[in-house]
Amino acid sequence: MVLRLKRFSEVPRLACLLVVALGLSGCSGFFANKKSLTASGSSSAMIPVAQSLRVHGVDVSRYQGQIDWHEARKAGTRFAYIKATEGGDHADENFSLHWMMAKDAGVPRGAYHFYYWCRPVQDQIKWFFEHVPVERDALPPVLDVEWYGAASEKCPKKVPKEQALKAIQTFLHAVEKHYGKKPMIYTTIDFYRDVLVDDLHDYPLWVRTVNAVPQERYGDRRWVLWQYTDQGRVPGIKGNVDRNAFAGNEEAWRRFAGPALGSDSGKPNALALN
Repeated sequence: MVLRLKRFSEVPRLACLLVVALGLSGCSGFFANKKSLTASGSSSAMIPVAQSLRVHGVDVSRYQGQIDWHEARKAGTRFAYIKATEGGDHADENFSLHWMMAKDAGVPRGAYHFYYWCRPVQDQIKWFFEHVPVERDALPPVLDVEWYGAASEKCPKKVPKEQALKAIQTFLHAVEKHYGKKPMIYTTIDFYRDVLVDDLHDYPLWVRTVNAVPQERYGDRRWVLWQYTDQGRVPGIKGNVDRNAFAGNEEAWRRFAGPALGSDSGKPNALALN
C-alpha cells in the first residue's frame, strides 16, 4: 500500500502511527506511545492522524440539510456517500437532492443503505433498488451493518451471526448484480467483532473508529475507507459531518473510483492498493 508520504524525517509522529496502522514498515516501536493519540471518548482525536492520507470525503444524510457541494469540493471533498434508504420503508428525504447536486458539482458520490435487522432482506433489496438509480459513474454502493440495540424502539435485538451473514450476503449479491459494481460494507467495531471478523473478505471494508487507528480496532483486516470523525467541519456543510479517508494513494483512488472520476482507465472498484 503506497501512500507516497514525504520522508519520515518530515512526517509528524501522528502520521508515522498511521503508516504502521496501514501495514507499512519503518515505525517499529512507536505503538509504545499510542495512548497519546487515543483520547478516550473523543470523536475528533484521529483528525490529525488521518490528514496524512491524500483522499478525503464525507458521508451525509438529511441531518446535514442543504449542502453547497461546489464549496465542499473546492475545500477538498473528493467523494461523498449519501444515505438513500433504511430498512424497507424509510427513504432519506434529501437523498435525491444530494445525489443530483453532488454530481452537478463534480463530487463523485455513492449511495448507502442502513440495514434493519427486523425487516426481511428481500424487502430491503427492493427498497434500495427503488430509490437508487443505476448509474455507471456512481461509486460502489454500500451496505451499512451495525448493531443499534436499545437505540431502536422497534427492533432492539441482535440476530445470530449466521443469520446476519446470510442476510448480508444475500443483499450484497443482489446489489452487485443489479448495479454492476462490487458493493462495500460499512461497519462498526462491535459488529465487526461479532459478525464480520472472519468472513466476507472479498468485499471492500469501510470502517469506523474515531479514537484509535483502524489497526488497533480491526487488526490486520484490510480496509478501503476509514470514518475517522463525526465532528468534521467542511465548508459548504452546516454543522458537524462525518469525514472519511481512502486507504491508498492517488493512483489507487483512480482505480477504485473508476468511471466516477470520468475515466475509463482501470477497473472500477479495483482493490489494488499495494
